[in-house]
Amino acid sequence: MRVGLVITEALTGLRRNASMVISVVLVTFVSLTFVGAAMLMQMQIGTMRDYWVDRAQVAVYMCTSISQAPTCVDGAAGEEQIAAVQDKLAGPALAPLIREMRFLDHEQAYQELLELVGEDNASVLTPEQVNETFRITLVDPTQSDVIVEAFRGEAGVEDVQDQLQYLDPLFSALTVATYIAVGIAALMLIAAVLLIATTIRLSAYARRREIGIMRLVGASNGFIQSPFVLEGVFAALIGSVLASGAVLAGVQFGVEEYLRGRIEFVTTWVGLSDAWLVVPVLILIGVVLAAFSAGFAIRRWLRA
Repeated sequence: MRVGLVITEALTGLRRNASMVISVVLVTFVSLTFVGAAMLMQMQIGTMRDYWVDRAQVAVYMCTSISQAPTCVDGAAGEEQIAAVQDKLAGPALAPLIREMRFLDHEQAYQELLELVGEDNASVLTPEQVNETFRITLVDPTQSDVIVEAFRGEAGVEDVQDQLQYLDPLFSALTVATYIAVGIAALMLIAAVLLIATTIRLSAYARRREIGIMRLVGASNGFIQSPFVLEGVFAALIGSVLASGAVLAGVQFGVEEYLRGRIEFVTTWVGLSDAWLVVPVLILIGVVLAAFSAGFAIRRWLRA
């Protein structure tokens, strides 16, 4: 098979169907951009989950003089109740689950509150009204329920909170956004496949006389089909490269230069190294889908 002739025929077909080729490029570009965005969003969710789950804590809040919980009927937690909680945490049942434990007295907890909400907002409380707190980091954060159940209802303990319960809605929302992006990308990819198939069939119809001559001189079906398949692959490759560029630009300008400096509580963002991992996947998806769609369309047309 003469490769040069096949490539020449493919380029000729691209010129003849320029408007359809541009449509294929644009649809492929948009669909693969959504695919790349969905992949990066999933990477971001995984990175954030690993980071925060590893640092998520269980907080045991001791009663204060203004606590209203049923376990606080005797007022602020006394030294004996604090010691009982500490002994229970250090006991053989819970100690193996705990990686790190820190106790904040009233003054330390008040200073932490000042850092979180500012001095103006925290001025309505005195240090004695801020809960003394045990902050517990677990070896396995998924076992936080054990700590919660161990101290919920304990005398002198106002509340036990698992920080993971506040993160789960965030991760769920991001996952839903990923699914939406994947759904849009799938619809766009279907549109791209159908458009490529239509383009190839129109190109074959416009060159039906040439195809007839090739058949008469004994050209194989593989030789006849190759230029049409390459047309689809070339168009999809251009769209894939544009989508790759959009993904890289989005990470560079959207994440590195914008989000990273404005959303401070997220310290682990996807970067260009992650985007470069997505690029070959996008190109492969574009080329494979185009080759499959074009090959299927031209084979059906030749059998018709």
